[in-house]
Amino acid sequence: MFLVPGLLLIFLYFHLRHRDRRMLRNGVVLVAACYLALIEIGNLLSRWVPGMSYVFLGILALAPLSVLALAATLIRNGVVMPKSEGRRLGNLLFLVAGLLLIALPPLALLLGLTLKPMAIGLAALLFFLCSYLGVVFVVFLAYAVAYGRRTFTGIPQGIVVLGSRLDDGGVPPLLRNRLDKALQIYRCTTPRPLLIPSGGQSPDGVLAEGAAMTDYLVGAGVAREHVVVEDNAVNTEENLTFSANLFRESGGCGPLLVVTNNYHALRAALLARRLGVDAEVVGSPTAKHYLPGAFLREYAAVLVEHRWLHALLCLPFMAFTALLVMAVMKSQG
Repeated sequence: MFLVPGLLLIFLYFHLRHRDRRMLRNGVVLVAACYLALIEIGNLLSRWVPGMSYVFLGILALAPLSVLALAATLIRNGVVMPKSEGRRLGNLLFLVAGLLLIALPPLALLLGLTLKPMAIGLAALLFFLCSYLGVVFVVFLAYAVAYGRRTFTGIPQGIVVLGSRLDDGGVPPLLRNRLDKALQIYRCTTPRPLLIPSGGQSPDGVLAEGAAMTDYLVGAGVAREHVVVEDNAVNTEENLTFSANLFRESGGCGPLLVVTNNYHALRAALLARRLGVDAEVVGSPTAKHYLPGAFLREYAAVLVEHRWLHALLCLPFMAFTALLVMAVMKSQG
């Protein structure tokens, strides 16, 4: 029952990825294919190995524990990251998310136990919305990992390095990883591509990110004429737009290669596609302790950037909740 649809989805995934890697729908197809494949594997093992069905039931029963494990991980990172990187709102985001993961299920249960129609409806809506957001997160995370791990095999004419916050005017490890990745590709490419370090100056900064990145690249042996600095962008969208304009003004043609950290690669690719920038994105390594919060911030940013689409997809849940409230009111009346 699940084998044929699973195989069809796998073929569809590779077809869509070949057409354009920079689309989140590829992740939807990938996760659906993996889900059907796991179900079919479970069915086959249940037929061949006695008692295997009980093992799968036990794994399903452990699913709530995985949510608690995720919540514990988020809370731990929410405590550790502010100590090392300061008490910025972004660093506290996953602490709040971890606490919400623990608080929402008991809250929904308590609302349901009141037997009041509106409370039951709110509990159902919380369940539906949390489930929807959880599925979207799995899709985003799966495809973000898949996209961020891909290797680039083409010959880029220009390499854009996305900037990030400086450390007292110096290049911190997060940004250094991006620059080292760009240097690796630059040194392996003939003829040498144009390097475009991109990033403006923060309100409390002493130097523009693009300028600090240029100093790092030149110090690493890059010829100064191979670098065109972009020092006005204040976000990823401007990074891509301003850098593409500079590339064209410098006489460049053809697709660009954008270098960022692996957790940021997918969102940068989605933005490049939306902006009409002909570019692929590759990711550089990121410290493991930084990844949970980074992926969560990227996920939140993707939700905001596609807020109207997600609001539209949530309308059926709201309609079903309204029908449920009316049914409960009718049964109690």
